[in-house]
Amino acid sequence: MNYESLSKFPIGLVHLSITLTFVPVTGVLNRVMIHEFEILASVVALLMVLPYLFSPLQVFIGRYADTHPIAGRKRTPYIVLGALLCIGGLELTPLAALLMAEKSWQAMPLAVVGFGLWGVGYNLAVVSYLSLASERSNAADRPRVVSVMWFMMIVGAIAASILIGRALSPYSNAALVRVFQVVGLISLGLIALGLWGLEPRTDQPLQRHERLTPRQIFSALAQQPNVVRFFIYLVLMLASILGQDVLLEPFAAKAFDMSVKETTQLNAIWGTATLSAMLLYGFVLNRFLARKQGAQLGLVLAAGGLLTIATSGLLSMKTPFLIGLATLGLGTGIATSSNLALMLGMTPEGQTGMYMGAWGIADALSRALGNFLSGFGRDAITHWLGHPLMGYVSVFFAQALLLSVSLWLLQQISEAGIDEKKKFNLTESIALAAETD
Repeated sequence: MNYESLSKFPIGLVHLSITLTFVPVTGVLNRVMIHEFEILASVVALLMVLPYLFSPLQVFIGRYADTHPIAGRKRTPYIVLGALLCIGGLELTPLAALLMAEKSWQAMPLAVVGFGLWGVGYNLAVVSYLSLASERSNAADRPRVVSVMWFMMIVGAIAASILIGRALSPYSNAALVRVFQVVGLISLGLIALGLWGLEPRTDQPLQRHERLTPRQIFSALAQQPNVVRFFIYLVLMLASILGQDVLLEPFAAKAFDMSVKETTQLNAIWGTATLSAMLLYGFVLNRFLARKQGAQLGLVLAAGGLLTIATSGLLSMKTPFLIGLATLGLGTGIATSSNLALMLGMTPEGQTGMYMGAWGIADALSRALGNFLSGFGRDAITHWLGHPLMGYVSVFFAQALLLSVSLWLLQQISEAGIDEKKKFNLTESIALAAETD
């Protein structure tokens, strides 16, 4: 097999097809359920974090697929099954939301099934196609393969948010359901195109990649106090930055009376800023800043973005909100790149896989915890103050405060265990980020 001639585009299409399902859920349905349908943000957040709560399943799915091929293929059948579950669940989610708006008794069971299928299918597909990407590329080419997957995902998500926003102008419930149907069909088409001829049939056992369980990962890392401090910091930092996912669009609708089209397209602003910041750090900033300094810069920018977003709500000023959103995206991109570089600087030779497993667990835990606590906090403060806008604003202020605590925790991490001589590789960094996203 000529690994160097392997096309990176088809596996990128597979990745894009699955991650595309997040755009209408986290960019449209969260806003409609919370703002238009007046469903509790904590309920919406709990449903939307199911993919992250199910992420530990990836270890067991991967192990099972390693030893249970179907029709001579170890990855393609599981990718297809995961995609069908993911897209099938996706199609149920707007129907469940509409029933929840009508206070139907059928709503919650359908919502749990729909979001649950989406979450399980996502994890089944992701671990399978990342394993396929690993097996169909050599060690030298693998970071470039995964980087292409990541860039295709970001660019695709930006384009999708723009197009979906246009399709929902003017908004109607029928248009909402239709958008989900179209996204589902596009996802199916992309995955069929990407998988066509990608994995050859073979009767020979592939090399098994041993996957560490979460318990094994943390048992090993617990022996290193500096690493423990880093991952406590990491969970708090990521929860603070990513916890706004479920609230940003309904907040913009409440504070600035933005249309569904406008709030859907906020993802394009955030995604463009995040991608630009990762490139800026990779090509420019890492030459002048130590890794810890880069992380500090990212956190300061992200905290500044959250403070600006919160203040814009108090002042009812849309322009500062958009500036704050772009600043948050810049901070997120720099923080992601610099913290990955920081972690790699702490990683002993031969243990990158274990450290990346810990990063993946921290990412999933922080997304689930951050979004649920944000939704719960918004509901509690709204109930207490009787002012919905203050519920959003208070949560954004709290997230900025938690980023300040993260900055303090970052200072407690000893620089003695960080190898600044390890060369920063943008392609490798993006590939690592993609594998844990």
